[in-house]
Amino acid sequence: MSNPPDLSPDLPYDLAIVGGGPGGYVAAIRARQLGLRVLLIERETLGGVCLNWGCIPTKALLRTAELWQSLEKMEAFGLSLGAGSKFDSKRIVARSRAVAAKLNGGVELLMKSNGVEVRYATARLGGRGELLVASGRGNKKKEEAVRAQHIVLAVGARARELPILPMDEDVVWGYREAMVAEDFPSRLLVAGGGAIGLEFASYFAAFGVEVVVVEASARILFNEDEEIAGVLQSELEKRGIEFRLGESIEGIEKKKGGGVVAKLGGGDEVEADRILSAVGVVGNVEGLGLGDAGVVFDEARGVIEVDGLLRTSVEGIYAIGDVAGAPMLAHKASLEGIVCVESIAGEDVVPIVREHIPSCVYTSPQVASVGMSARAAEGEGCKVRIGRFPLGANGKAIALGEDVGMVKVVFDEASGAFLGASMVGGEVTEMVQGYGIALGMEATEAELMRTVFAHPTLSEAMHEAVLDGWGRALHLPPRK
Repeated sequence: MSNPPDLSPDLPYDLAIVGGGPGGYVAAIRARQLGLRVLLIERETLGGVCLNWGCIPTKALLRTAELWQSLEKMEAFGLSLGAGSKFDSKRIVARSRAVAAKLNGGVELLMKSNGVEVRYATARLGGRGELLVASGRGNKKKEEAVRAQHIVLAVGARARELPILPMDEDVVWGYREAMVAEDFPSRLLVAGGGAIGLEFASYFAAFGVEVVVVEASARILFNEDEEIAGVLQSELEKRGIEFRLGESIEGIEKKKGGGVVAKLGGGDEVEADRILSAVGVVGNVEGLGLGDAGVVFDEARGVIEVDGLLRTSVEGIYAIGDVAGAPMLAHKASLEGIVCVESIAGEDVVPIVREHIPSCVYTSPQVASVGMSARAAEGEGCKVRIGRFPLGANGKAIALGEDVGMVKVVFDEASGAFLGASMVGGEVTEMVQGYGIALGMEATEAELMRTVFAHPTLSEAMHEAVLDGWGRALHLPPRK
């Protein structure tokens, strides 16, 4: 550990962090590496929503769905498994929960090994440099004033609940209910065509559930490249998922004997056994005492205003992760935790470039992107050059039976500067980091063209897409 900065030795803590999710616990570890005295306050479970109810357990579920779907391809690979294949939904859910529990234990171990003091309690802002920490339950809760030189709010977010879709485990699910469902519905209506909604649509459809996705926008994955989103939609439709785009749910009605009827804005009705509400998330800003402390925030969005170093409007108070605004992603929260703590400790830091934060959607096929889309770049006045390469022309993808999808890259035509990339296909979420490095190093087409990609790999498609942008693709017919 480095020598700690001389902050305020008369206070018990240099840093108090509220929230032990991927932003808070990473910030705590980095703070200890820098020699700071740290208190981490978590109201529920270390790892936050991501580890316990989001990123990790959903990927365990989706992995099971991928394996189940792969059985359909076995004959093509020369394998015959015979009749009688079946799945056990209870064991699928149990494995997902076990994965989350294992990683939760790992975070607890990291806290102990790094010397982070952890208190399981709630907290709200008090006076300057003060948190009012309440432990215990109900009427037995005891509130204690805890002082620290710096306070970091890393309280995360929750599923947004619409008045028209109140959570009701018998009719309307949130992501938590969907994640632990041991009895699959015959027909599921998903409200929302974003990442969360599509991942669950992909999961349930893999096991034979009829899925209808209702999305108010004209297309799915509105923040992703339109062409890439179109490829994903086409593939999901081939797997039986129905899309009702440009429509919204105006009301719901429970059916006698179970199920629900959703009334759409255009007058149509959709019947389902369950509705999954996946219409976004909102930051957990309630109960923090933000207003009384003078912290500027947007209650409707659940977002606290911060600058490039995650400082709020009040000196000594910081916010990271979902409550610091979009993109509300775990890896963005972790990065913000590191930048925030290093700034507090007096390290030289570079403010976060949000365009360099990758986005990943774990449907089947997957979607990943980083940087600017062609439309966004053109909106800023850039004349762009675009390269594309289909995975159907990639040897490794064909060998794996994962030859659906494409890689799309965007360059500034005048300078050759690499601006961004979008991908759809098998395991593209593992490939996008390469383009992230290129963005961070301000690469041009020249550096990317000279980069050697191992053969045979899926990532060769990344190289070929760059070459295609400049009319030099080796494994595509010449452009006309």
